[in-house]
Amino acid sequence: MSIMPNVAVVGTCDTKLEALTFIKETICASGKCNAILIDIGSYDPSNSSQIDITRHELLKPTLHDVDDRSSRISALEVMTTALTETLSRLYAQRAIDGVIGAGGSGNTSVCAKAFRDVFPIGFPKLVVSTMASGNTAHYVGETDITMMYSVADVAGMNPILESVLRNAAHAIAGMAVDSYARRSHTSSSAPAIAITMFGLTTPCVQMATEKLEDLGYSVVVFHANGAGGMSMERLIWENNFVGVLDITTTELADELVGGVLTAGPNRLTAAAKAGIPQVVSVGALDMVNFGPASSVPEEFSGRCFNHHNASITLMRTTRDECAKLGEIIADKLSVASPEKTRVVLPLRGFSGIDVEGGPFRDEEADIALLDALRSGRIGCPVMEVDANINDPSFALAAVTALEEMLESR
Repeated sequence: MSIMPNVAVVGTCDTKLEALTFIKETICASGKCNAILIDIGSYDPSNSSQIDITRHELLKPTLHDVDDRSSRISALEVMTTALTETLSRLYAQRAIDGVIGAGGSGNTSVCAKAFRDVFPIGFPKLVVSTMASGNTAHYVGETDITMMYSVADVAGMNPILESVLRNAAHAIAGMAVDSYARRSHTSSSAPAIAITMFGLTTPCVQMATEKLEDLGYSVVVFHANGAGGMSMERLIWENNFVGVLDITTTELADELVGGVLTAGPNRLTAAAKAGIPQVVSVGALDMVNFGPASSVPEEFSGRCFNHHNASITLMRTTRDECAKLGEIIADKLSVASPEKTRVVLPLRGFSGIDVEGGPFRDEEADIALLDALRSGRIGCPVMEVDANINDPSFALAAVTALEEMLESR
C-alpha cells in the first residue's frame, strides 16, 4: 500500500496524451497524491514514457487486442473489459484511492462503465467529458460518478481546457486524500436503515425516521424517483444497511405502466438476496409519473390525472394495474425469507392524495392491490393498518415490524 494516496488517470493516450499527462503532473505537483496513467487507446502513442500501465499490459489478461480490423464498438467492449479487470485488481490491492478519466464520448463510455462496475458508492470517481453538459444518466446510473464538462474538446492543450483539467485534477486529488485517510479509521456510525420516500409519502417517512433515530439507527432516505430506487438496491448489495423500510414502492408502477420514474426490473430484490430484514408497503402505488402534461403519451388520454407541479403530472393507476402490481410485489417477495420480511398495508389510501375526498381516491383500485397481496403467495406475514399511509399509526406499525425483526436478528 502506497504511503501517499494514489489516483488512476485513465484515457486514450494515442489521442489525448498531452491532456492526460497534464492531469497526472498536476495531481503529483499538489504534493498530496501520486498518480498512475492508464492507456486505453487503440494505438501506441509515440511518446509513452509517462504511461504507467500501457495498452498492451492492460489487454494482456483479456487475450484480445484492438487494431485496424476492430470495429469501434468491439474495440470499446474489449477496452471496457480490460480496464474493469485492471481497476478491480488495483482496488483489491488498495493501490488506488481515486480515479479520473478524461476524453470524448468513447472514453467516457469505457470509463463510466468500468467505474460503475468496479467501485462502490463513496469511492472517488470523476469523469471529464465533452458529453457532460447533456443527459448523463446513462453514464452515472445509480452511482456517484462526478461528471465535469470539458467545455473545450479534449484535443490539444489551450487556456480553457487547461483551467478545467486543473480543477479536475485538484478535485480528484482532494477526494483521494480523504478516501485514503478514511481507510485507517473504523466507522463508529450507528447501524443504518434505508427508507424510500416520495413527496406524497413524506409525512409517513418523517415520522418513521424520527422513531428509528430515537431507537439508535442512522436513517438514509432515498427519493423514489427511479435513480433513487436503483441506488438503494445497489447500496443494499454493498452491505451498507442492516434493514430496509420500503415504504414507497411507486417505481414499480412506472416500470409496469411506462412512467418516467422506473427503477428497472431489479427493484425490490436486493434485500431478499442480501438476507436483511425488510418491511414493504405500497406507498404511492396509486400513481404513475410523467413530465409536463404535454409529455403524457396519447394512449393515456381520458385517464385520471393530477398536476403535481409544472414539471410533474401524476396518473392514477387503474384497478387492473393495481391488481398486477400486487402480483408483482408478491412474486418478488416470494423468494424472501419469511422471518426477515413483513408487508404492512394501509387500508385508507396509499398516498397524500389517495385519501377520502382526494383526487386519487379509488377504493376499488386499492382493494385490487390489497387483495393480490392478501392471496398468501408471499409467504411472509401481512399486517393491515386501518389508516392512510401518512397517519401516525401506520408509521408506528411499520417501524415496530422492522424493529422486531432487527431485534430477533
